[in-house]
Amino acid sequence: MPEAFQKAVDDKAMQLYGLIGYPLTHSFSKKYFEEKFKQQELTNCRFENFSIQSIDELNSILKEHHSSLKGLAVTIPYKQQVLKLLDSLAYIPAEINACNCIKIIDNKLIGYNTDYVGFEKSFVPLLKADHKKALVLGNGGAAVAVCFVLKKLDINYTIVSRRKNVHSAFEYNDLTEDIVKEHTVIINTTPLGTFPAINEFPLIPYGSITKEHYLFDLIYNPEKTMFLQKGEEQGATIKNGADMLAIQAEENWKIWNS
Repeated sequence: MPEAFQKAVDDKAMQLYGLIGYPLTHSFSKKYFEEKFKQQELTNCRFENFSIQSIDELNSILKEHHSSLKGLAVTIPYKQQVLKLLDSLAYIPAEINACNCIKIIDNKLIGYNTDYVGFEKSFVPLLKADHKKALVLGNGGAAVAVCFVLKKLDINYTIVSRRKNVHSAFEYNDLTEDIVKEHTVIINTTPLGTFPAINEFPLIPYGSITKEHYLFDLIYNPEKTMFLQKGEEQGATIKNGADMLAIQAEENWKIWNS
């Protein structure tokens, strides 16, 4: 069989999945799905990281892998930028202006958001009855999914960002000890503290955190960020984003194969 024809046959049989984002210095998704494929003996499945410096590079990926690419996960900074390239937004809740999962059918891009599912299922088990006010650190695509869940759970939230805008009420230097004491849930949706910059952390008054606080960090690497360490030192309940990502990955898998 001619080599070119054999390659075409192999590509057609192969089911390719991937992750788009930048930079992709460490990928939970690739490791997770490669292990999944190995455990389930899915020898015709492959997962690739596509580190792209512009969302417009997605078109080249789709063209190159048009016969095998079945689905994509989307991460920082493209969860909102990718919306303009989607053929359907029907499966993304109207309040969430972000996409982290794409299903590809006949070269059509169908957008989904599974971040909010992963966050809710991971976040709720440690939630207490008096956790009624939250500070959400950051205002990117992940923060939108977090706020969607907080609203669903009837938790009042305030967004904190580096600069005030129509979405955020506070800048970091606006946060007083009283504000932090009042908001007993604090959720970090920023990349601050992600490996390799593990000594970075959001600048909030950590001394005002108490044992009544619940700190959740969407970061999973390192396992315990400086944000979580500082909260733990004050007696707060803490949780990282590892469970959220695993749940979200399984939701993606269901969508890609439904």
